[in-house]
Amino acid sequence: MDKVNVYEKLNLFNEYWSPKILGEINDSYVKVAKFKGEFLWHTHENEDEMFYVLKGSLIIKFKDKDVTLNEGEFLIIPRGNEHMPVAKEEVHVMLIEAKTTLNTGDVKNERTVEELDRI
Repeated sequence: MDKVNVYEKLNLFNEYWSPKILGEINDSYVKVAKFKGEFLWHTHENEDEMFYVLKGSLIIKFKDKDVTLNEGEFLIIPRGNEHMPVAKEEVHVMLIEAKTTLNTGDVKNERTVEELDRI
């Protein structure tokens, strides 16, 4: 058992939209990521997804509404809900997701990260 300083871990990388694994809880990963710009519309058919904003402001777009998350706020997106994260400025996010969760969900393209780094 080692404690983890999330902010120190966030200083170890600069790339956007590339989640890093900090730890594991049962069948889930605790991840951090930096976001900037628009991601892509996607759906996770089998997994729920949690976005917790550590720094900045994140917009999660849904087909019928937008949800803005500020520092200290989180949103759980139930499986099957199409969404698109948008960060006008750099945002630092913690994600808690099933180990099977692919960052681009049902879409595979150049932003898909299949092999996650542990930091």
